[in-house]
Amino acid sequence: MARIRLIDISKYFEVSAGKVKESRAHAIVREKRDARSERVVDSAKVAALDHFNLEIPDGLTYAVVGPSGCGKTTLLRIVAGLDPDYFGQVYYDDTLMDRVRPQDRRIGMVFQNFALYPQWKGEGNLRFFFRVHHVDEAETRERIRATSEIMGIGFEELLGRMPRTLSAGQKQRVAIGRAIVREPRLFLFDEPLSNLDAELRARSRVEIRRLLTRFHVTALYVTHDQREATILGDRIVVMRDGRLEQVGAYADLAERPANTFVASFLGPRPMNLFAGGTAVSGIARFGELAIPLPKNLRSLVVEGQSLTVGVRPEVARIREGAQSSPDTIRIRGTVELIEPDFARREQSIQVHTGNYTYFGVCPQDLPLRLKEEVDVAFPADAFIFFDGANGKRIG
Repeated sequence: MARIRLIDISKYFEVSAGKVKESRAHAIVREKRDARSERVVDSAKVAALDHFNLEIPDGLTYAVVGPSGCGKTTLLRIVAGLDPDYFGQVYYDDTLMDRVRPQDRRIGMVFQNFALYPQWKGEGNLRFFFRVHHVDEAETRERIRATSEIMGIGFEELLGRMPRTLSAGQKQRVAIGRAIVREPRLFLFDEPLSNLDAELRARSRVEIRRLLTRFHVTALYVTHDQREATILGDRIVVMRDGRLEQVGAYADLAERPANTFVASFLGPRPMNLFAGGTAVSGIARFGELAIPLPKNLRSLVVEGQSLTVGVRPEVARIREGAQSSPDTIRIRGTVELIEPDFARREQSIQVHTGNYTYFGVCPQDLPLRLKEEVDVAFPADAFIFFDGANGKRIG
């Protein structure tokens, strides 16, 4: 087991300046001289990780989520020692790892494509670690036997088969077994379930959670699936453009997002965000829509300040004739989309009013029609206020 500390980690890729998206504000564009032709060519450095700091306590699992290309896999590779070309420091406990080879870090790593050696059977894949470290045969057999017992019914049968004869789910089990047999101090998972179908993915989540709980080993789990992250992660790490946006328990991030990006990214349904508001006499005004500022925030907001207000769709109530009050904010609009969720016996509706489109959730048996006008009521204390200029939560 180990406590992992990442201190001011930065990683840059050099690309053609024309390929750098204007939205990537952390791209550093410069001129580069072509030595052969003496002409000046535009080039750019794009930060895959930008002054990234994170500490993972011993024995906890941190699940990393974020948009594609935000640096999740780069982060994992740097922690594993597979990408030595970076700035900053990586510590396992109090040991600086910049000169420690990947094979000497006692890492159990499971990749998206499972990365099994195709020339060896399942048992050969588990044995490879012991061959490299010259472990005697008796200990090797015992470690493989113990791992088979941990992995459960049917795993021993997989050890006698070649990877090409295994299904995706079976390959995943062998890959996890190969990670466990090393008795790692750190587990690293790079979207290990993304190639599985929905049913197998659900079963595998349970199995991985059981293993993480049993071994109490520090783990970093990269995934694009937020449900997977909430099930497997003791803490959630939200990334964007190589930066750490927020880290914490899922409930904390959902209820107190650090900024509008986390608010809109996290959750089964994105938070409703009403942008372009202005603070006027203790009220956030969005045209005809007026949302009172809570008393504890009024001293933090200046008159005329630009505001964005967010509220979760799950707290919405569809009520005909609802009225705004100190406890309730009513927003009337037109139903544009109805999405049934039969498993939860509810339906998600998209409503449009003025310049805004927002979502609400209501019981499945509530009769609704497209183009129908409805009153959507939100609890006044459910609104979260953000600075309209920088997107940061106020308070």
